[in-house]
Amino acid sequence: MNNPELVVAGRAETRFSDIIYEKIVGMIADGRFPVNDRLPSETSLATMLGASRPVVREALERLRADQLIVSRKGSGSYVRQRPDSSVLKQVPVGSLADVQRFFEFRSGLEAEAAALAARNWQPADKLRISASFEALERCLLRGDLGADEDQDFHDAVALATGNQFHTLVREWFKPHIAIGMSVTRTLSLKRTPAHVRAVQDEHAAIVEAIFERREADAHRAMKDHILNARARMFQGV
Repeated sequence: MNNPELVVAGRAETRFSDIIYEKIVGMIADGRFPVNDRLPSETSLATMLGASRPVVREALERLRADQLIVSRKGSGSYVRQRPDSSVLKQVPVGSLADVQRFFEFRSGLEAEAAALAARNWQPADKLRISASFEALERCLLRGDLGADEDQDFHDAVALATGNQFHTLVREWFKPHIAIGMSVTRTLSLKRTPAHVRAVQDEHAAIVEAIFERREADAHRAMKDHILNARARMFQGV
């Protein structure tokens, strides 16, 4: 039986390319690879990190997808943005790439949930969503983390779908959801009040679309919110 401590987002093992990915993220975060500087070649990185070129190439592809680096034809890969070093301290070693993948998974699942909630919500659901949104607003005003309140908001949307599988999936993956929310909300506390308000405005757009039964808008607002959260993980503070 697999050791549960090794299971990250449902996988029993961490790919070596994910470990290399995380090491490069760390080098960018601590300034060894500054923003706008060119990364060493694949061969140099492979030697530096003790990995094969295919493994390094896979890690670099993931870094491009996460918009940490950008390729310039005929010139190589350049650092695009520098994440806060605290990101690496809040996730299990080797799992940062999976945290990003899980945001991708959530963006599809929760967008569908928001659309269903817009179609199916009942008065009790409206009360529950409103209460969770107001709790998030109070966290914002107090400067609290609000990770639990954020969970409650998304749980309330899932309940409003009227489909028990949306709530069941959220229960299955609750620890993984919690990691992503904790990271992004911790980073938000380091950013400007305007940034924190922008995040809450994303929640407000979801609520408005759901309550007005605008399914397509609810889908879009939720998807944008989750993907924005994913991008915010690697934005500097």
